[in-house]
Amino acid sequence: MSAAWVAASVRARSMARRRVGAGVSRRLAGQRSLADALRLLADTAQADRLAGCTDLAVAERATRDTVLWQLRVLAGWMPARGTSLARAAAGAFERENIVALAVRLDGGRAAYDPFDLGALATAWPRLRTAASAEQLARALRESPWGDTGSDGTAALRDVLTLVWLRRLAAVAPAARSWAEAACALTAARILLVDAAVPAPRIVALVRPVLGRAWESAGSLAELQAALPSSVKPVLGGIEAPEELWRAEAGMRASVEADGFRLLRSSLPGPDVVLGAIAVLATDAWRVRAALAAAAAGTGSSEVLDAVA
Repeated sequence: MSAAWVAASVRARSMARRRVGAGVSRRLAGQRSLADALRLLADTAQADRLAGCTDLAVAERATRDTVLWQLRVLAGWMPARGTSLARAAAGAFERENIVALAVRLDGGRAAYDPFDLGALATAWPRLRTAASAEQLARALRESPWGDTGSDGTAALRDVLTLVWLRRLAAVAPAARSWAEAACALTAARILLVDAAVPAPRIVALVRPVLGRAWESAGSLAELQAALPSSVKPVLGGIEAPEELWRAEAGMRASVEADGFRLLRSSLPGPDVVLGAIAVLATDAWRVRAALAAAAAGTGSSEVLDAVA
């Protein structure tokens, strides 16, 4: 193993140790206001980007900016052959940029400036210059994102998410089970919550993982029966479509657990870095849930309770 991977692994473990943590997140959720919760984050890795925040949406965006910054820092420590892992992980942020651009080109208004991907961009420098929805679709087809179909912004996000997960699993086999679980949750949400017919591009992307039987499922029970055995557990304990958020929370907890396992048991190398990315991303998700609870003054977070 190269010295660069050793250094990157040391840095990754150090950054993961500086996470906010589940215990502090529960304390955040119990605060009486967003301002009170933010004060508890003053000595954390989130503090710099949260400084001066008075709005929940701005604070939530700041937590995402922090994760991207952490990813860019890790990328700087990795050897050149680690670029594919860092860039694949950053695809989640490029996806957000693309969706925001599509909304703007469709007459909407982007809430924030694009994420600054730097050298981790896959196609954003070319995509961002699109002046119409047609130009964006064409640029996507000619990029690693591929054909995203023509089924609207909601389908666009799902397509980009599935492409991103496939790319991450291809460069980081340890993430394959995460991608498979996300495919199952995407299918469940489209069929049972949105009550929609899956777009052809979505069907094509998930078919290698889920097969075809799920496409005609009309109920949660039918979907659970149609899923391959490897992904059935993601819907375990879910009794109604309204509870799918619990399945997503459970999936995030599983990803975090895998991340900790990779951090503890892997030799210096890409799996350690992947583990840190998983832990830091899940930690930021917990912080967002906690801040939302504090802003609402609920005294606790049902989302955090679901993964306690």
